[in-house]
This record gives sequence, structure tokens and C-alpha cells, in this order.
Amino acid sequence: MIFDSLIIGGGVSGMQCALVLGSGLNKPFAEGKKVGIILHQRSSHLQNALFNNVLGIDTGALGENILEQGKKQLTEAYPDILQIQNEKVDSIVKQEKGFLITTNKNEYQSKIVVIALNYSKPFTINGLEKYIESHQKANPKKDRIQLKNNDHFIEEGLYACGTIAGHRSQFAIAAGSGASVATDILTLWNDGNHTKVHDKV
Repeated sequence: MIFDSLIIGGGVSGMQCALVLGSGLNKPFAEGKKVGIILHQRSSHLQNALFNNVLGIDTGALGENILEQGKKQLTEAYPDILQIQNEKVDSIVKQEKGFLITTNKNEYQSKIVVIALNYSKPFTINGLEKYIESHQKANPKKDRIQLKNNDHFIEEGLYACGTIAGHRSQFAIAAGSGASVATDILTLWNDGNHTKVHDKV
């Protein structure tokens, strides 16, 4: 299967990236674009989170519920985005045009890949070893990692968002990071014209 953009990781940043990309698929410049998200990786830190300080989320909301609600929201609002479940990415290999993504079950090709995993060790995806470095905004005692990037951009066609991009583990930061990458991709598809997607009543 061939994608224009494939997101790896179904936590806050990955889901937010998918939602913003989904909202842009009805634009003329995104016509026919194929987007997917691989949801099953190492357990998200959201699984055991409790939220009291996130704008728009009810006090006491549980992270595990937010994850499930996010999948439902993506399915209902943007069904054109393919959600790939129960697969784990083993390797990402750069090709002449885009990347070959191999999971424990399938192979995919994508022009753009977004890495939206958490910052814990071990990092088990082969092909990205040269980008791994110590996390710059985490407690050194926790030995977290990030992927070398410049404002989420790793190299042509390859992006990182959330904690793996070097951000702190905070819901609002991760969501903003995922949205930022999505608008960068939409801008790329829109011939470099800075693009954002706002829904209005």
C-alpha cells in the first residue's frame, strides 16, 4: 500500500497530526492524497494518565479514554484516513522516492513519514539509528531520547513530533507539535503556501 503521508504512533501527537491532516483532505491541493496512521506501538504514556490541566478536557479525564475517543473521532470525522491497528513497525528505509515501512505483518510505502512515538528506550525501529540522541528537555536520570530534527523536520519526507521530537511530556505541547507537523505537510502539498485549517460555524 502506498501513502502520501504515514504517521507512526497513536498517542497525542500522532492522533492530533492525523486529525489536522484529515481536516485538510477536502482542500483542492490535497485531492487524492492518501494518509494513514499506525496506531499500535509501545504503549502510550496516556494509558495511565489523569488530566486536570488541559484546556477543553474535563477535569479528571483518563488518558486511556482519550485515546479511544481519539480513534472514534478520527473515524467519524475523517474516515478517509486509514487506521492501521495491531501492527508494530520494525524498520523504515529511505528509497529513491519516499520510504519503505516494514511492520511485523506488512510493508508500506510513503512519500512522507511522521514519527510520533514516545521518548522511552529502547527505540526499536531499524533505519533511524543515526538520528537518535539524548533528549534535551527531559530529566537526564530518566535517560530519554529524541530524534535529531530542526523544528520537527529530520530530512526530506521525514518528520518527528511530540516527545520524540524533543518536546516535554505535556499533553498540550504534544498536541501542538502534532498539529504543527500536519500544517507543515499541508503547506508542502500546497506548493509552499503557508496553510492551516480552521473550521467555522
